[in-house]
Amino acid sequence: MRLRYRCSDVLRGILIYSSGDTAASLILSQFSVTRLLGMMAVGGCIYALEIPAYFRWIHRKCGGMEGFKGSMARTGLALLYFNPLWIARHLLFIQLFSQNTSAIGFGLLRTGLLSFSANIPVAVTANYIIQNKIPLKWRFFSSAVFSSMMAVYYALSSSIF
Repeated sequence: MRLRYRCSDVLRGILIYSSGDTAASLILSQFSVTRLLGMMAVGGCIYALEIPAYFRWIHRKCGGMEGFKGSMARTGLALLYFNPLWIARHLLFIQLFSQNTSAIGFGLLRTGLLSFSANIPVAVTANYIIQNKIPLKWRFFSSAVFSSMMAVYYALSSSIF
């Protein structure tokens, strides 16, 4: 997998991921500047690097696959990335940047699994559209917007699950 930063991906990662998490933190009355800055750093440094690289890998891996088989392969590979561990890691970042280290533990994995399981129909639909209907150039942006909306759900899932 080839890793590279693009300025547009960094800016999108900073703005989109932090805006979704900020909305979630405001809904839960948990807003903090350290959380905002931390999520901006995660969006711009980690997500802006790994997600576009993974999407390029999916594009190359499934480039020769056509029709239903190719569509399902691209969708399935995207779901493999945004799995319960990814959700738990995102929740870990939230707790870390919220300075709530006592909440960091294996419970985040449970929450990630329950959260992932509950949103499978939405995630399958969104990832199908992102991987099969959106040009590669715009997949990170589209995924970031979807993930930003899901960030509200992930943050609320800590309360729900």
